[in-house]
Amino acid sequence: MVLHIETPLLESGAMAPRPGQSVWLKMEALQPAGSFKLRGIGHACEQYAARGARRFVSSSGGNAGIAAAHAGRRLGVPVTVVVPESSSPRARALIAREGAEVIVHGATFQEANAQAQSLLVEHDAFIHPFDDPLLWDGHATMMDEVDRAGVKPDVVVLSVGGGGLLCGVVEGLHRNGWGTVPVIAVETVGADAYARSLQAGQRVELPAITSIATSLGARKVSEQAFELARRHPIESVVVSDREAVEACLRFMDDHRVVVEPACGAALALAYRAGERLAAFDKVLVIVCGGVTATVAQLQTWGRELPTN
Repeated sequence: MVLHIETPLLESGAMAPRPGQSVWLKMEALQPAGSFKLRGIGHACEQYAARGARRFVSSSGGNAGIAAAHAGRRLGVPVTVVVPESSSPRARALIAREGAEVIVHGATFQEANAQAQSLLVEHDAFIHPFDDPLLWDGHATMMDEVDRAGVKPDVVVLSVGGGGLLCGVVEGLHRNGWGTVPVIAVETVGADAYARSLQAGQRVELPAITSIATSLGARKVSEQAFELARRHPIESVVVSDREAVEACLRFMDDHRVVVEPACGAALALAYRAGERLAAFDKVLVIVCGGVTATVAQLQTWGRELPTN
């Protein structure tokens, strides 16, 4: 059973800043669980179920927990998701709607993650939100689909939190013979663990997440994501929360799809005329999604966030 769907690859008429440039959108927001997470987490759940797992235990206050709950329901395996106190009521409700047990523990993801691991017993499988080779293998399938569509990008733009999407996309590039295609990894100020790590030359742990883009809220990126920058052309870009939200609102008007600020980080770069994308003829943007986003919340942020 394959739990994810093959998502549309759309050419955007709203983003290309110059004649001859095309911007392609991989519409992962349309996955049944609302984000790209279903590719990797669904694949991991399938594999663990085949190995005899009788329960999935996940730690996530958002997309990963929803994807794990969705996968468990489809596979007929019970799911427990531990979420931090900072998780939104909407996220908790969406996880519960999929039939999973929701446990609220700790102020941060790190505390929720430790609690989730402490619950593991025999025949349980732990579903990490971003740091598992099975996840990367699943996420890589989106690049297989881009290849089958006959679109070879000159650059890939994506948002980066813990690094699961980045690891999967790079894996997909290499297995399709596109190992020299650069990736631009975008974060928001206050959730920029990857940018700070690359600048420092070692993984840096943020003291706290201060960005509203909570799906980028890994205080420390995975070791694999950090090491990939040594072996693959990866550039880091940081945008403001306001830029991310404005991109979400503009994308909603242009493409009639609601996504969260974590996804808006990559879209913000795509909407910028020129700058880092000017040299590339064919730009691929991963529209990673975000099922917890609402129009009302985006509009509120759009009114309230500072302009500088």
